[in-house]
Amino acid sequence: MNSLLVADTVSKQFGNFTALNGVSIAVPKGSIFGLLGPNGAGKTTLIRIINQITMPDVGAVTLDGEPLQQHHIRDIGYMPEERGLYKSMKVGEQVLYLAQLKGLDKAEAKKRAKHWFEKLEIGAWWNKKIQELSKGQAQKIQFVVTVMHNPKLLIFDEPFSGFDPINANLIKDEILQLRDEGATVIFSTHRMESVEELCDHIALIHKSNKILDGEINTIKRQYRNNTFDIGVEMDASAFAKAETALQAAYKVSPAEFKSLGDELKLRVQLGEQGNSNELLKQLQSYGQVTHFTEVIPSVNDIFIQTVNESL
Repeated sequence: MNSLLVADTVSKQFGNFTALNGVSIAVPKGSIFGLLGPNGAGKTTLIRIINQITMPDVGAVTLDGEPLQQHHIRDIGYMPEERGLYKSMKVGEQVLYLAQLKGLDKAEAKKRAKHWFEKLEIGAWWNKKIQELSKGQAQKIQFVVTVMHNPKLLIFDEPFSGFDPINANLIKDEILQLRDEGATVIFSTHRMESVEELCDHIALIHKSNKILDGEINTIKRQYRNNTFDIGVEMDASAFAKAETALQAAYKVSPAEFKSLGDELKLRVQLGEQGNSNELLKQLQSYGQVTHFTEVIPSVNDIFIQTVNESL
């Protein structure tokens, strides 16, 4: 795996409080890497170390094979959860000023700003002050500031906070396009549905320790437990008999899924040695099978299970 960013056994303390305890992550090039964890887990501290806002007590960070140095600031775009725009400064002046801090000359900054303002249809805001914009509008400006210098690494901390669904989808699509164009993204959020939609890899930090990381589909395979949601159309009088027979062989619980009929609906866990073909054959003996779907654990399920197991 070719990694753009590697954090190697990074630790950080603030007085007697341990914010990070030997955390290691490797962010593959061209990926969207989800950095997950409850509030206070240590995510923001790690992000601040990557941005050289603070330094680790122990461990090292490399970017594109080089130890992290001051000049790498130009290779990183960071959109913090607490937005960092000057409220009384005009939008256009601010965008150009911040772009020049990231190494662009004024002419190139104007060219790129025009591109993004046209793309996001926000040209009318150029001479407005940030304090005249809504929260969602200001977040669009923050997004432009984060990406317009074409950094190798983009870090988004709760990027959809405050956006309505339409603009959240717009920014999501832009993040995916930036990834497709070669950018590497670290994505920190509490919205697990966004992780499902965007992320290729994840790391979960809890109480200053990394407790899980890897490629999402690989992790889901590790947490799958041979469970199926089933629906069978049959005479209603036979429901109890069929459910009793299934309970004798498997772990059975009610299932909830949308359908057009009045099927017997159950969630059936086969166990490690269970055979889905045998289950399907048994169901067909009861009636017409209308639903037979493996229950794949969601990132949210894995998050909750892993955190609870670490308590």
